This record gives sequence, structure tokens and C-alpha cells, in this order.
Amino acid sequence: MITAIIYIMLAIGIFFNLLGSVGLLRFPDVYTRLHAGTKCTTFGSIFLTGTVIVYGLKEWYFHPETGSSILPIHVFIALIAILITNPTGAHAIARAAHKSGVLPVNAVVDDLQDERKKKTKEEKK
Repeated sequence: MITAIIYIMLAIGIFFNLLGSVGLLRFPDVYTRLHAGTKCTTFGSIFLTGTVIVYGLKEWYFHPETGSSILPIHVFIALIAILITNPTGAHAIARAAHKSGVLPVNAVVDDLQDERKKKTKEEKK
């Protein structure tokens, strides 16, 4: 039963990472590519690291003489790091792209640009 759960989680993680890879190749601009690169790979990484955690706990529980609880703990810490740094890095890249003038493809309204224009007008007064 646990082995089936491990295989299902592994398949889900690989599937979402592949979707993120396809999105990086197919999407037209930096913003949509960032979306694919962070949303899909973060979700895929959750399942892949979850797979390693479940496998490590299974080995530790069923084979206490050879299994170690260190692996699931380290992978959980790595998962927390991924969950913090992946969205933060994507936000920083998107903000830098917007500040440097890179516009989204087919953008009709740019609310952030309008807010910046208002703010600079108020600061000049």
C-alpha cells in the first residue's frame, strides 16, 4: 500500500515538473514563463520531496536497524527551503523585469505602471 502511494506521488511530481518544462518552452514572455517555472515546479517538488519523505519514513519504520530518520528530516528542511525561495525568487525576477520595462505579451492594462506614475507625480508635488 505504501509503495503504491510512493509511486503515485512520484508520478504526480514528475508530471508537474514536465508541465513546468513545457511551459518554459511554449509561453511567450518572461511573466508567463515564470508562472510555469514556479507554480508547476514548486507543486512538483512538493510531491517529489514528499515521496522521499514517505519512503524514508517507511524504511525507518519497517527496518529500524538499517533505516535512518535523518533522510526524511533533511528532505523536509529542503522542502521548506524550496517553498520559501522559489516564489520569492520568481517575484524578484518578475519585479526586476517590470522595472526594466519588459512588458507582458498582449497586455491591455498595466495597473502597476499606472500606480508608479501616480506615485511619482505625488512625490514631485
